[in-house]
Amino acid sequence: MSLRDRDLISIQQARELTAHAAAAQKKFSAFSQEQVDAIVEACAKAAADNAEALARAAVEETGFGNVPDKIIKNTLAAVDVPRAIRGMRTVGILREDREKGIVEAASPVGVVAAVIPSTNPTSTAIYKTLISIKAQNAIVLSPHPAAMRCICQAATLLDRAALAAGAPEGLIQCMTHTTLEGTRELMRQREIGVILATGGTGLVRAAYGSGKPAYGVGPGNVPAFIERTADVRKAVADILAGKTFDYGTICSSEQAMVVDQTVRDRALEECRAQGAYFLSPQEIEKVGRLVFLPGTHTPNTKIVGRAATTIAEMAGIKVPPSTRALIARLEPGQVGREFPLSAEKLSPILAFYAVANLAAGIALCRRLLEFGGLGHTCAIHSQNRPAILEFGQAMPAFRVVVNSASVHGSIGYSTNLFPAMTLGCGAPGGNITSDNIGPQHLMNVKRIAWESRPVEHRTVAAEQRLSGGVMSHSQEAFSPKPGSQEPAVSAIAPASASSSSLGAGPQEKKGVEPVVSPLAVNVDRATIARVVEAVLAGQGIARGSGAPKVTPVAPAAKEESNPSSIAAEIAGRFFSSPAKPKPESASASCAAAPEASSAQTPAPPAAARKPESPEKPAVAISPFVSENDVRRAMTRSEKIFVGPKTILTPSARDLGLEHEVFVETEAGSIR
Repeated sequence: MSLRDRDLISIQQARELTAHAAAAQKKFSAFSQEQVDAIVEACAKAAADNAEALARAAVEETGFGNVPDKIIKNTLAAVDVPRAIRGMRTVGILREDREKGIVEAASPVGVVAAVIPSTNPTSTAIYKTLISIKAQNAIVLSPHPAAMRCICQAATLLDRAALAAGAPEGLIQCMTHTTLEGTRELMRQREIGVILATGGTGLVRAAYGSGKPAYGVGPGNVPAFIERTADVRKAVADILAGKTFDYGTICSSEQAMVVDQTVRDRALEECRAQGAYFLSPQEIEKVGRLVFLPGTHTPNTKIVGRAATTIAEMAGIKVPPSTRALIARLEPGQVGREFPLSAEKLSPILAFYAVANLAAGIALCRRLLEFGGLGHTCAIHSQNRPAILEFGQAMPAFRVVVNSASVHGSIGYSTNLFPAMTLGCGAPGGNITSDNIGPQHLMNVKRIAWESRPVEHRTVAAEQRLSGGVMSHSQEAFSPKPGSQEPAVSAIAPASASSSSLGAGPQEKKGVEPVVSPLAVNVDRATIARVVEAVLAGQGIARGSGAPKVTPVAPAAKEESNPSSIAAEIAGRFFSSPAKPKPESASASCAAAPEASSAQTPAPPAAARKPESPEKPAVAISPFVSENDVRRAMTRSEKIFVGPKTILTPSARDLGLEHEVFVETEAGSIR
């Protein structure tokens, strides 16, 4: 079968399994917390009962690590993880804060796409499956091709246990044909809610580039610092235990031992006594060429997860059969690509550095992390609490393990950290979180919130909207034509009454009630048309362009029952000839009619003007206000003065009240 055919098969399988898992998850989302927990416990028991069988299958297929340590890792996933999540609420209401009026409820992400590595295959498959279904999700596993059989074996075991406990068919799926293209197709599927990506840098970047939320991991170039107050014998024992655990296949295993100069000789002695072999300069060069092949920056897969004696034999070095780890002594300045053994090695090979003091140790450990382990893990061995805190706060790592093997502490085996096989490296490591990933990361939380502070309402009462005297939107056609000498009907307050001259106090008055005209009658279109004709006639303009001037229409006697009288009343009251004499006082001009606006009458000389009272300045009341007038005033940051006789269109009234444009006046003075 060609590579292209394998890609096509893998792509098609990714689509089918995702659709099947999505259908199962839809049914699973209706399960109660008790039903979900029962399925998790059943899967965990099946995995724990088969921890040894799965460990053997993993070592036989991949050649990485050793059976005893893989049993421990399988047990961590099958026993410690369920113990940590037992009692955790992941279905329905999670918590309620009655004081704040907030209820939080769980919402599953849907289907989890889980990429499983070859270095920790069965333990990672167990761990990711349990935390996914605990959060009420389905899961589709994409195994590393080098660990296909053992991962599928673990998935089948878990799936059968889930079905026996009442889970819907298809809740746990595993691809049996995996290629890089198939895995990419899986991550891009619409039904996928989140990706759990554990693997090489390229795979993690593919997960981030899929367009889906993804939890990835980063490399872990872990330094372990032995401070001068440390129990040196225990510190060395912890470091070697972590470095040799499953032959260094976990990213959080120690990669460098950094020792305070005052305890350097004791540390060297303990390393030799506990099975470490120190490489000569020539042997360092040989091992370096073996670990990193020319032109590569990732460890040679042939040495990953192999015993120290095996690696030594491959490099052509003779070591005692009891050798547990190979150690390369380097100088503090020897960090970087030109010194291969200063990088992450994923095998029982350690770099050894001696430093002058705590400050020098912190500086070197930072350099090692920056070289290839930002955000991951580091360790310190010390009895000096201030030194521990200073070291921990200075490290660009989100797991600082104290007086324990870094690998065991970081995954929650020897510490109270959450037990996990996926360790976030935060922003420095290019990850979205710095946490040990658990069910809480695989569900969304919705928040139901009650009002705690009343909202100010600015709506207009229904009776005001329906009250008489409020003219229709058709009156917004009262704007003057371009080139006309007639001022706008809905006049804006002149500069003397603008915000700059009237002061902030009256302008900022809140809650102005809409003013209803005393002409409390229903005005129809015919009446409006007659008003328009009367106004135009008053300006000597008749219907039709070029028509001769006609005599202005004189206002008729006010008869509320006669539409013609209403039209004449409106025209006579608000739009009479500008040549009509105007009273000088503010109150008189406001009481007489709005035709006495400053836009129509030249201002008298300054000496003849009557001093204005600062308490009641003169204003120009607008006789008619449309929505356009309000928007113009808003644009100019001006106010519109309205009085008892002002006509407001409904849209102008609503908009003006909402934005506090109107200033209500009474008898020409601001109230």
